[in-house]
Amino acid sequence: MSGRRVVVVGGGLAGISAALDLADGGAEVTLLEVRTRLGGAAYSFERDGLEIDNGQHVFLRCCTDYRGLLDRLGVSGRTYLQERLTIPVLAPGGKRGTLARTSLPSPLHLAGALATYPFLSTIQRLRAAGTARALSKLELGDPALDSQSFGDWLAARGESGAAVDALWNLIALPTLNLPAERASLAMAAKVFQTGLLDSADAGDVGYARVPLSQLHAEPAERALREAGVDVRVKIRASAVRPGVTVDTDAGPVEADAAIVAVPHDRAAAMLPDGALTQPLEQLGTSPIVNAHLIYDRRVTDLPLAAGLHTPVQWLFDRTEESGLTHGQHIALSLSGADREMGMSNEELRDELVPALGELLPAARGAMVEDFFVVREHAATFRAEPGSGRLRPGPRTLVPGLVLAGAWTDTGWPATMEGAVRSGHAAAREVLAQLGNSHTPAMVHAA
Repeated sequence: MSGRRVVVVGGGLAGISAALDLADGGAEVTLLEVRTRLGGAAYSFERDGLEIDNGQHVFLRCCTDYRGLLDRLGVSGRTYLQERLTIPVLAPGGKRGTLARTSLPSPLHLAGALATYPFLSTIQRLRAAGTARALSKLELGDPALDSQSFGDWLAARGESGAAVDALWNLIALPTLNLPAERASLAMAAKVFQTGLLDSADAGDVGYARVPLSQLHAEPAERALREAGVDVRVKIRASAVRPGVTVDTDAGPVEADAAIVAVPHDRAAAMLPDGALTQPLEQLGTSPIVNAHLIYDRRVTDLPLAAGLHTPVQWLFDRTEESGLTHGQHIALSLSGADREMGMSNEELRDELVPALGELLPAARGAMVEDFFVVREHAATFRAEPGSGRLRPGPRTLVPGLVLAGAWTDTGWPATMEGAVRSGHAAAREVLAQLGNSHTPAMVHAA
């Protein structure tokens, strides 16, 4: 492998993971990133002296490859991981519930939470328990699951629209970036089986305790350079030609292999004709809108919470992480945000500030010192029924040209875990094509 050159196009989590694995495998690696920093879609930016994450990116205990990357970068200590899954659920009028697990083994670990969940009737709770059992028995490899929506499957099980909103969409919407009615059953089954049902502790929630630039971008660049990777930022790649040659605005870069680890809409324009049989353009995109509120005082002691019967889907306290020294910074994450994308910042403020006051009584008397919005127009691929057949694996029909990204066929939805797994898969494919006699050991979290 010594002397074999590989170009990785894209410095997100997929590209970072692939480049590190390739370097471990003995390749000479060049990583090209169009931005001034690494990290891809999970990034932070400065605003009025604060460091703001573009959105709230969470992970679960079952995200072993992502957690392994954090270990590799030496930043696991900069994250928080719940000892046990606990999600407060808030509704207007002061009604509150909690989705939390116990120390009992799966599936009993969620029985207590379901039995006392105040947003479902007794009949709805019993039906939900049966639905969860049925969901846990679905065969993830069955292609028929991708042809049906999660919402239709839930309706066939007798789940009412109210029950879907009160329970199933609390998990499906933020993980799939689509509501149950529009999401693929295959992707929903993966989320619920792997994230909640297979193992009692799988769904424990983790998140960064520092800005994402300090968790991903800076540590990744340091680790890559220490591994011998030639990291080049502010380089725009426009095309990959068989051979393999990567055309960039700084001139062509020739290599023995290339990994394209950019969003699928960019990849579609970059790949040579005949590289894929799947029409990537049909994969679609789904947006996320993130609203940030800076209050003049603390309005909640909750680190995170989900909203029900409110425009507020999820809220997170990011005061310490953003560097705010007075008041409180609340970040709201709105997934599947087709409606919100069409709203102005003023319209979003007029809707979300009162809505947050209905959930958090202390917010009603507090002053909003700043309100701003971050829009991710193409945050993820659109995980609709039929999307599974549109997701290619790492291998293309062009020798030496390999794909990575959370949109590839990882078996996971578009998550940080999926991105890292795709990078590992891409590196394995390149090393195999270049005749490496061994592949590097992938680091996994315990």
